[in-house]
Amino acid sequence: MVTAYLDRHPGERHALAGLLAAPDAVADAAPTSRTALPAHVTCSAVVIDRHRRVLHIRHGASGGLLLARGGHVEADDDTLLAAALREVKEKAGIPTSALVLRPDRPGALAAGP
Repeated sequence: MVTAYLDRHPGERHALAGLLAAPDAVADAAPTSRTALPAHVTCSAVVIDRHRRVLHIRHGASGGLLLARGGHVEADDDTLLAAALREVKEKAGIPTSALVLRPDRPGALAAGP
């Protein structure tokens, strides 16, 4: 996934250097594991309704910042997308069935009808 992203945005390789080095630094933990330190991959979903309003949720641990919904990848999440969808359901109460793929961006999701 990171390789595909860097193919589209090669100028960001330097900014992702820590992420690219993470698997070598923590050989016994996946990059999505909470034990992968000093950092690990989490998943977020940006939910946009038909009026182009973006869902933000006040994040208590960050001092009340308004953030896109997201969190840690769990062992039973089959994909990063599955983790993001689970987080939307858990934290915002929006079921996956209420979300639809954006036809202009395969893999991107937006609020359903």
